[in-house]
Amino acid sequence: MKALIETWEISHRVNEYLLNGIKEEYLTDISLAKGRTVGQQFAHIHNVRFMWIKVAAPELFALLKKIETEHPITKKILLDNFKKSTAAISEILRKGFETGKIKGFKPHPEAFLGYMIAHEAHHRGQIIIALKENKHLPDKKILYGLWEWGVR
Repeated sequence: MKALIETWEISHRVNEYLLNGIKEEYLTDISLAKGRTVGQQFAHIHNVRFMWIKVAAPELFALLKKIETEHPITKKILLDNFKKSTAAISEILRKGFETGKIKGFKPHPEAFLGYMIAHEAHHRGQIIIALKENKHLPDKKILYGLWEWGVR
């Protein structure tokens, strides 16, 4: 169980590593395919966590807030909210691994972990594409660092 929760937390630190590796002004970059800005992509990651926390652990929900994407999004807003939603998802996973279930999700807690990591990795990819299309691609140290889970 401890290693699975740590895996979730490493995945989150990869999100933070990417966010910290880009300039604040690049949060408004948007892909040529339209959709969300880079900042809105990061906010969406948090907001999906927020939705799952509301379903699976309403007792933790009051400690969090949704990031409103109509308002300017800053790194501080993202990092502050990520800290809380990461901890809440860690707690949901801990309880889920103990009980064998996560409220509102099937089939099992291990699949929930996979779902969460896959969802967030998908949006990291979209963020990188938007940055690349706007000629704001992070340097290679950041891009390779996304795969260095042993040091995150």
